[in-house]
Amino acid sequence: MQSRSPSGYSTWRLIAEELRREIVDGASPPGTRLPSENELAERFGVHRNTVRQAIAALTSEQLVVSRRGSGTFVADHTVLVHRIGTRTRLSDSLARGGTASGRLLDWALESDPPAHIAERLRLGGRPALRLEMIRSVNGLPISRGTQWYVAELVPGLPEKFAAEGTITGALRALGIEDYVRASTTVGGRHATAEEAEELQLPAGSVVLVVRALDALPDGTPLQLGVTRFAASRVELDVEHPPQG
Repeated sequence: MQSRSPSGYSTWRLIAEELRREIVDGASPPGTRLPSENELAERFGVHRNTVRQAIAALTSEQLVVSRRGSGTFVADHTVLVHRIGTRTRLSDSLARGGTASGRLLDWALESDPPAHIAERLRLGGRPALRLEMIRSVNGLPISRGTQWYVAELVPGLPEKFAAEGTITGALRALGIEDYVRASTTVGGRHATAEEAEELQLPAGSVVLVVRALDALPDGTPLQLGVTRFAASRVELDVEHPPQG
């Protein structure tokens, strides 16, 4: 009957996360009827109103749908698989999920970027280009990214992106035919209020945070990015190099 967990985190969010995990992992496939509110309330030891909040969160994520007189069912949904390897192209992964699009929210030429950006990109006092982007599939936001580029390597990148529609296409238009992934780290946390709004997620949703460094084939740093993926919509498949 409690409304908050001992940690202070809203109980309905914990319930939503557990049900979301069962749906995304395939334990509750599309078409499965969820237990009734009374059954879920008994399962989690909470009031029906708490269960109702959790179901509302899953409904807003389009993971479940209510049918009057029948109950609540797991909706048809596709979890996008983004493959992270030597040549990682988010546009390729997004295209496999349906109609993909990218939107540039903001960009700026930063003469004094943060120290860790300058160090990883080996800027040595040179400016960096910062891009803020949203990527969507079938109109549903999938990721929110902040990307930093060595500015002198990508003159006019925002304009090229507007013309080409993808970063890979924009770089190719600038004469950069190939680039490779130099390092990747993956973490997870709850979305900030701003991220939840931009990704159209209910409060308390989880995002997967990918920090990545891309380089030219000769090892010259090109781009350092931080991408926040909606965990309920995206899985990350980290490829391993072939043995031998």
